[in-house]
Amino acid sequence: MTPHMARALRLAAHALGAVSPNPAVGAVVVRDGRIVGEGWTQPPPGPHAEVVALAAAGPQARGAELYVTLEPCSHQGRTPPCVEGIVAAGTARVHMAMIDPDPRVSGRGRAALEAAGIAISLGDGEAESRRLLEAYVKQRQTGLPFVIAKFAASLDGRIAAASGDSRWVSSEQSRAWAHRLRTKIDAIAVGSDTVIVDNPLLTARPGGRSAKRQPLRVVLDTRGRIPASANILNRDAQTLVVTGPGSPPDWRRQIEATGAELLELPLDGEHIDPRALLAELGSRGVLSLLLEGGGRLLGGFFDRGLVGKVHAIVSPMIIGAGNAATPVHGRGAGTMAEALLLGDVSLRRLGPDILVTGYPKTR
Repeated sequence: MTPHMARALRLAAHALGAVSPNPAVGAVVVRDGRIVGEGWTQPPPGPHAEVVALAAAGPQARGAELYVTLEPCSHQGRTPPCVEGIVAAGTARVHMAMIDPDPRVSGRGRAALEAAGIAISLGDGEAESRRLLEAYVKQRQTGLPFVIAKFAASLDGRIAAASGDSRWVSSEQSRAWAHRLRTKIDAIAVGSDTVIVDNPLLTARPGGRSAKRQPLRVVLDTRGRIPASANILNRDAQTLVVTGPGSPPDWRRQIEATGAELLELPLDGEHIDPRALLAELGSRGVLSLLLEGGGRLLGGFFDRGLVGKVHAIVSPMIIGAGNAATPVHGRGAGTMAEALLLGDVSLRRLGPDILVTGYPKTR
């Protein structure tokens, strides 16, 4: 990967989690080997990365080269097509990391630039851009959000003591990392048990301060169990409470009175159908969904093969109680040959903890 595309990717990371349903894109304008303009996608309805970078370059964009982490758009949305701005700026060559999987663009941006006489190179930094945009790619190709499962467990695989006390399994450094992660995703989901037992705020608070942009909080409560006084129903962030057809009318009215949105979805067995939830969130432009527990929620998504990425925090402690909760429940594997394996695994130290990140493999 060239240094200029690497710079564009670093810029794109600034937009991750802040510009959905648009992709996080970075762009760099280079003239005579020197960067004369750069930028990243702004929150809707703000300009796209290419427009920001070209505006920063001004007249120096004429005859220059543009490095961009995704194919420029060619359709009219909330903003004009980026290809028009690139052509008008007099750009001589465009280096794009990858073709946009959005069917409204997919190759059309490249074709429009070539038709205007602009030279194109494709593939520099493609793997890195595809990884950065993994949630965007999944949602544009399938209509469904990219699902990330996150949990913290002791060395012996427990997420709480026998009493249910779970504060804290993970370290302060791990919790700080988790809050930074929340700023990069669009929605965060928990089951009703987690709300009742832990009463979380479920907001992004990096550095102990509430982030400007908060993920959508999603609670799966099939039977209508969480109290209207729950922290997750405060107005610090938007909350969607998903329930089943049998939840009590009085409870529904209490939840809606808090300002939360209530949505009824069909069941798959005894619980909310995860596929129906993903279809609903995808239709709302949610690119990424972070699952934070509990075990039944995680197990339901794992059993159905809906998890795209795993963040597992392993804490150097032994809880030992045989009846203590574990992070993933559900049908699971009947034999070791059926156990879910992770690929592309990476390890990272978070204080005394170890963060294991990987992607479920298909056998």
